[in-house]
Amino acid sequence: MTPAARSTAAWTLVAIQFALLAVLVVVPPGSLWVRDGVTFLVGGALVVVGLVIAVIAGVGLGGALTPSPVPRAEAELVTTGIFALTRHPIYSGLLVLGAGLAVIGASPWHLGAWAALLVTLMVKSRFEERLLLERYEAYAQYAARVGRLVPGVGRIR
Repeated sequence: MTPAARSTAAWTLVAIQFALLAVLVVVPPGSLWVRDGVTFLVGGALVVVGLVIAVIAGVGLGGALTPSPVPRAEAELVTTGIFALTRHPIYSGLLVLGAGLAVIGASPWHLGAWAALLVTLMVKSRFEERLLLERYEAYAQYAARVGRLVPGVGRIR
């Protein structure tokens, strides 16, 4: 893949990711289930937990943080902190946050947007991992012991 094609693919995935998050926020609520205090409590807790996970991961990346799946030229491989639990904790956090918004939204649109976000982040993580494997000699060993989005799940063997 040429650098231009790689950049286009990377930023297309970023745009899709943010568009799906926007759908989860702006689509009117539905009636797939009762939207009561429990729904808002569970959904709100998921939103907060997801946001905390994503922020902790973003802080852990420091100057290497970028929305693009293409690693920054000067970035070092981060495998400590929350990255010792999952290889893509920002994506994990966004999925938990999105699940909370889908619970609160209670519509087929919310569920569909969350499912599409899951697929998008899986594609984005695989795209990113091809680049990380090329870039960092230690990435293969790291990926063999740490799960992709959930601790212990999705290790590369």
